[in-house]
Amino acid sequence: MTRTTPPRPLDVATLFPDLATLSRNVTRLHPRAGSPTIEDSSVGGPLLWPREEPWPTCTRSHEVYEVVELEAVRGAHHVTVTWSSRPEDVPRTPEEQAIFDRNKPKKVDGPHTDPVPLLPIAQLYARDVPGLDGPDGADLLQILWCPFMDHDDDIPGVHVRWRRADQVTAVLSPPPEPAVIEMEDYWPAPCVLHPEEVTEYPAFAQLPADVRARVRAWQEETGHDYTEFAVAPGWKTGGWGAVHSDEHDGGSPERCGCGAVAEPLLTVGLSEWNGHNRGGWRPIEDADADDRPCYPPVGDPTTIDLSDEQLQIYRCPESPEHPPVTARVYQTLG
Repeated sequence: MTRTTPPRPLDVATLFPDLATLSRNVTRLHPRAGSPTIEDSSVGGPLLWPREEPWPTCTRSHEVYEVVELEAVRGAHHVTVTWSSRPEDVPRTPEEQAIFDRNKPKKVDGPHTDPVPLLPIAQLYARDVPGLDGPDGADLLQILWCPFMDHDDDIPGVHVRWRRADQVTAVLSPPPEPAVIEMEDYWPAPCVLHPEEVTEYPAFAQLPADVRARVRAWQEETGHDYTEFAVAPGWKTGGWGAVHSDEHDGGSPERCGCGAVAEPLLTVGLSEWNGHNRGGWRPIEDADADDRPCYPPVGDPTTIDLSDEQLQIYRCPESPEHPPVTARVYQTLG
């Protein structure tokens, strides 16, 4: 099923005509719970990974105090999905409860020093995702991250791999995976994607100073939040990205280590809309989502939780060999 963002309930470009030249295309990925294969664009699905190519690992020492078994996370997720589809008065079976009870954090002594296989986060085929432009004819983007989060600024260690899908003749199966992860919130539940290209505008801090002043006055007068209407929430590719800044200084863009201004590549987002849906980002096809109680929620099916923040992954426009730039930014839900 396609997903269609409805017309904006409030057109910020009409209110502030200067925004017309600042619009950018962004592709909302609209992940939904499913069973993707290696041939699909997905979040948390299997990757089309060549058998002869080493699976990426994180080799740093991790200061970890608790871990949970990856298989226990998967099992508990399956039990919860099954249980949520039953009538409320039907309890878990003893077998299901035993699986669910395994999903408990276990304390560990000392750092985790062994190399740890990375977790697949997203696989995006250019044929599915408008605006996804790979280097040197690459048509497949694969993103993985470390299951332990004690990296710089508590940002996951991210690995980005571009490739040509037609050059993968033998697939690595099954791929390596970590036996334990730091938290179940770092494991993405398998989701199929329904990409849709829409328009978004700069976040408040990214606006030119004169426009920002007018938007600030409008917000104070109306009680509206500009960002709710201007910036697409949820998982997406491209667009504007965001900035770490004081709202008065206009912020500074993320930069590659080489000094080049980095380009937004993928946003690992939170829910696609909040309960009020003030920004009107809930897809038309999901208008009845509140009447479909299920686990995981329709608009937040990946189960990833980065403490009310989104992870933004950027790439260098000068060289695909440069490592990705990452940033955690608070997400305003539309």
